[in-house]
Amino acid sequence: SENPSVTLFREYLRIDTVHPKPDYDAAVQFLERVGTDLGLACQKVEVCQGRVVLILTWQGTNPRLRSILLNSHTDVVPVFEEHWTYPPFEAVKDSQGNIYARGAQDMKCVSIQYLEAIRRLKTEGKSFARTIHLTFVPDEEVGGHKGMEMFVQRPEFKALNVGFAMDEGLASPSDTFSVFYGERSPWWIKVKCVGSPGHGSRFISNTAAEKMHKVINSFLAFRESEKQRLKSDSSLTLGDVTSLNMTMLEGGVSFNVVPSEMAASFDIRIPPTMDLKAFEKQVATWCRDAGEGVTCEFHQKCMDQHITSTEESDPWWKAFSGVCKDMKLQLKLEIFPAATDSRYIRAVRHPAIGFSPMNRTPVLLHDHNEFLNEQVFLRGIEIYARLLTALASVPPLPAEG
Repeated sequence: SENPSVTLFREYLRIDTVHPKPDYDAAVQFLERVGTDLGLACQKVEVCQGRVVLILTWQGTNPRLRSILLNSHTDVVPVFEEHWTYPPFEAVKDSQGNIYARGAQDMKCVSIQYLEAIRRLKTEGKSFARTIHLTFVPDEEVGGHKGMEMFVQRPEFKALNVGFAMDEGLASPSDTFSVFYGERSPWWIKVKCVGSPGHGSRFISNTAAEKMHKVINSFLAFRESEKQRLKSDSSLTLGDVTSLNMTMLEGGVSFNVVPSEMAASFDIRIPPTMDLKAFEKQVATWCRDAGEGVTCEFHQKCMDQHITSTEESDPWWKAFSGVCKDMKLQLKLEIFPAATDSRYIRAVRHPAIGFSPMNRTPVLLHDHNEFLNEQVFLRGIEIYARLLTALASVPPLPAEG
């Protein structure tokens, strides 16, 4: 008696695409099978060895118009099975209809909701002027560097003629639905401090540890100021402030040896409102003030700060928000606090919205016992069907002749 859409969702969840060795081939074969069943054109693009982007296409009646892109990633993050009530790759459904699996929220639900929304529209005999493309990409959970970041530079992506894109968002515990129109820029910085070595029994001057102490104090003082800013202003969300965390500390060879070098690594997420050049100078000042022999290197430094318009004058946003108003969906507009593949789409100048239609649902991406209720999942299919109808029917824009 289970809804066939739910059955398909659970089948996808059972495909083990967990890092560090995701079974991408099985995921692509499954999705290609579903796409073929729906009468969608299939294309596979190997962006680098072992990393394939699957494109499923529902051709519009006017291919000259810019298309709608529905993006999702196939990989999921690791699990600690001892903390799970049910096995994380069996997609167990409990008596309340909660489906437990890694990827239930992030983001295999959205992949199947896209496909099932198209199934519903095709069954109803609908067709639209604009083409709809679905892309299923690898490696998002490890930065997207061998996935969407490479794909947007390829001719196959340019040939999609994207006008507007949708990608993942987050669950919302309240009645509202979160909609993300931009993202914070992730910076990963490693600071190295070189100083005088010696025996652990002496008061050695100019040590690496003394310099590292100053560096950490400067970074964490800024962290505290941003934490307090978020706490004191109820209008701000996490995506509106800069988060900073020290994530690794390295150095030393023995208890009785003062090391000549120490290193600290920081994960920093910067909102679009921050002047990135000015912040880079601030980081350099913190390092310089700690003393000689202090250097910093960037392991990731995203400088793109493009955001997507949420003005009612924008035809794409007008179509998206209009459906939400008609369906009485309360929206909360936010900057995404972490990073998704949307940042690569926006970086090549395409508007993108992050949206996963999950409200009244605890945020459990990357957490133990990740689950999604089947009724929330099915409601999401209905929402996407309405959204696609509106977006694929946006009249020709001036730039499209």
